Amino acid sequence: MRKSYRVKKEAEFQKVFETHNSVANRQFVVYTLDKPNQLHFRVGISVGKKIGNAVHRNWVKRRVRQAIYELKPDLRQDVDFIVIARPSTDQMSMQDVKSSLIHVFKLAKLLDSNYDGGEKH
Repeated sequence: MRKSYRVKKEAEFQKVFETHNSVANRQFVVYTLDKPNQLHFRVGISVGKKIGNAVHRNWVKRRVRQAIYELKPDLRQDVDFIVIARPSTDQMSMQDVKSSLIHVFKLAKLLDSNYDGGEKH
């Protein structure tokens, strides 16, 4: 995913956190900030030290980033969001990561509630 699709700066992360718009499931917490004039979404990914060493945390981030990349056409474009991985993401397969992200994105209204993997109801 290109850098223009990422929330990178600490101040940008804090702005999203300050909105207190969050939803969660057992694996992920997602904070959202609506940006009506934005051309495409931006995402920040956070993986805490409880998950493991730096190599393992980066491995989890790559999986989350890949799942978001695959969902990119179906995600709302006028939003910044932060994805926080909980320790239970530690041993998940790529398919489990993607399905869990789909679930939490539906809760956050980032995906259509009828989304089923590419086909709309």
